[in-house]
Amino acid sequence: MAKGTVKLTISIPHNLMAVADEVAREKRISRSKVVHLCLQELAEKRLRQRMEYGYRAMAGENAAFAAEAFKLADEVVFGKDE
Repeated sequence: MAKGTVKLTISIPHNLMAVADEVAREKRISRSKVVHLCLQELAEKRLRQRMEYGYRAMAGENAAFAAEAFKLADEVVFGKDE
């Protein structure tokens, strides 16, 4: 990830600005830090979702590979043939 900061101008609804201000007061951080933390949390959530999807996809492929490997092992090691 790139280092440093970038200035950004955004528009958000008043109710969300009130939430950002409340969080900033509670945590004693700036509005910018509140936005930073929210985006960081979102990025981490997206990464976890993508990783979960990948692991689930690989689990299916691994199960199919294992089934084929067991079938071949039965044929080679035990002389079994379906």
